[in-house]
Amino acid sequence: MARVINVNLPQQSYEIAIAPGGLDKLGEHMSGLKLGKKILLVSNPTIFKHFGEKAIASLKDVGFEVASCTLPIGERYKTLNSVQKIYDTALENHIERSSTMVALGGGVIGDMTGFAAATWLRGINFVQVPTTLLAMVDAAIGGKTGVNHPLGKNLIGAFHQPRLVFIDPEVLKTLPMREFRAGMAEVIKYGVIWDAQLFAEMEQSKRLDQLRYLKAELLDSILTCSCQAKADVVSKDEKEAGLRAILNYGHTIGHAVESLTGYRVVNHGEAVAIGMVAAGQIAVELGMWQKAEAERQDALIQKAGLPTRLPEGLDIDAIVAALQTDKKVQDSKVRFVLPTQIGAVTITDQVPSDTIKQVLKNLYAHSEN
Repeated sequence: MARVINVNLPQQSYEIAIAPGGLDKLGEHMSGLKLGKKILLVSNPTIFKHFGEKAIASLKDVGFEVASCTLPIGERYKTLNSVQKIYDTALENHIERSSTMVALGGGVIGDMTGFAAATWLRGINFVQVPTTLLAMVDAAIGGKTGVNHPLGKNLIGAFHQPRLVFIDPEVLKTLPMREFRAGMAEVIKYGVIWDAQLFAEMEQSKRLDQLRYLKAELLDSILTCSCQAKADVVSKDEKEAGLRAILNYGHTIGHAVESLTGYRVVNHGEAVAIGMVAAGQIAVELGMWQKAEAERQDALIQKAGLPTRLPEGLDIDAIVAALQTDKKVQDSKVRFVLPTQIGAVTITDQVPSDTIKQVLKNLYAHSEN
């Protein structure tokens, strides 16, 4: 039986279905949603090799006509050129307004497929089938779609909600260790911003750096609590007018680190981990958060095998300058999400640049070789 979490939105509500071992039932879950007859499944070569045939077979079993498109792996390919390949395949296969695009992959595939679905024929159906922990707990939920601009992450995009998010935790068994750890960064984020109980559960686990060390109950908590937290926040603020901005905890400096290293040195989760450490230190410096709680956060990040220091060679001034291209900048002021206690954060644009620079220097000065 699938565990179902509802994302309640004024225009279009949808379900997050968590179905262990259920990938071969994807077609059944989609068949009652009036998604048209034609499906364009988008993936990358590695994921397609593992799961493509199973997903396509389950769709064909219930009568869908399925075409597929594979895109290169990696954040640096999250560009308009890649989306063009989706458009080309859609055109070749006569994908219509009633048709559906299915994203089978991680956050990069989900973001690009969602953006293609949002813009093809001014918007068609879209289903998320996330295959990484990061996508399952975060990227696949909430309707944010988009691609990167050479000067900044996710600057080109649209809000386009999926009709269904279908999660089979079994697919995580093929996930590389580094990608699993990247997903844990987003899970720790939910603990800090929203769910103190989830945070405490993770503290009790001896290790968080590999899937095989997680008890089944903890993995279940991680998926359900994270998805529920994202669903709660998105339901209250679909278009990021206010509350939803808290989901960007760790992302402000994290995105700058990603883009300045060309998306090649650290992955998204690693960058978010560094960003959370920085945001935590900023909050401590401003007297908003207790140092002991910041240390608890950093200990959890380390337990997940994630970095807590800036990568070598980054220029502090370049990071500060890159913050100005962040999507959350308003009136030239950078907005930071800062913790006030485990399970609660606030948003402020009153962070002095001297404080940002000092914290970044601290993270760089003690950098691990």
